[in-house]
Amino acid sequence: MSSYTRETDGDQIASDLSSTIKGKSILITGVSPGGLGAEFAITISKHFPRLLILAGRDVKKAEQTAAKIAEVAPTVEVRTLKLDLASQSQVREAAQEVNAYKEPGYIDVLVNNAGIMATMPYTQTVERIESQFGTNHIGHFLFTNLIMEKLIGADGSARTARVVNVSSDGYRLGHVRFDDWNFDNGTTYNPWRAYGQSKTANMLFSRSLAAKLADRGLISVSLHPGVILDTNLSGHLDASGFQGLLEVDRQQGNRKYWGPFKGKTPLQGVSTHVFASFHDSIMLTNNNGVYLEDNRVFRPEEVLTWGRDDIEAQKLWKLSEELVGEKFLY
Repeated sequence: MSSYTRETDGDQIASDLSSTIKGKSILITGVSPGGLGAEFAITISKHFPRLLILAGRDVKKAEQTAAKIAEVAPTVEVRTLKLDLASQSQVREAAQEVNAYKEPGYIDVLVNNAGIMATMPYTQTVERIESQFGTNHIGHFLFTNLIMEKLIGADGSARTARVVNVSSDGYRLGHVRFDDWNFDNGTTYNPWRAYGQSKTANMLFSRSLAAKLADRGLISVSLHPGVILDTNLSGHLDASGFQGLLEVDRQQGNRKYWGPFKGKTPLQGVSTHVFASFHDSIMLTNNNGVYLEDNRVFRPEEVLTWGRDDIEAQKLWKLSEELVGEKFLY
């Protein structure tokens, strides 16, 4: 499919795909400085996208990223958007703002990058959903569906858009707990198993979007950016926090993860973001709904069944609709 490797950085892939990035309108969630969303936005800004919409819970931090983009790509239009994925009412406000945009008429790429990881102690969202599941999946599920007409259009006209859900190989840590997504309101909570559940949900959400909307021109994939230890996602974790990760991997028999992590730089980390968002190979029919790592599509046998099962994806869609109190029929 490509000659890219795990060491390839985002700048190289963006340069190779510069003509595809040019003129695109892209919305990115989770864009605080020091995170992969900001790194991705800055990387692609150098290739003349039409518009970058930077969505985050803290607008001031989004504005800091916008200021950095203005330094490296002063001609690119940038907007900031308040998006608190832990509050469904605020997600609805953000979606209403996006839908009210006169220009652009369409969003070409939505990158659901925002997320939290292995948070302690146990907390819940405004709607009393375990925070990692509620923020990483349910918030994105609601936001994406509410702005769907910006992606695929309302008139049935043929166009192509992409939804890229940033998951993690941490999906190995937990399937979706359909009968107990809240970990018995915290009494059985393990931060890494909860993280795994949310990342599995990201993968299944992409499969559902692909199954439901491929005939409307929507492409949706999920990805693992790699282990990037020097970002704000893991800044709250100390040695004991990562020891907890090792313990779960040992309990589950994930032997390949018992050794030391082989990390990436942030710029290497966003390379798969760029690849998934713009590479032509993702347009292939059999690649819709797939999972990527290291700038390549993983074969089904490389993905644990709970991260690619279409029945599980259907069950998750139904549960997600119940948790947001709205059905999305396509």
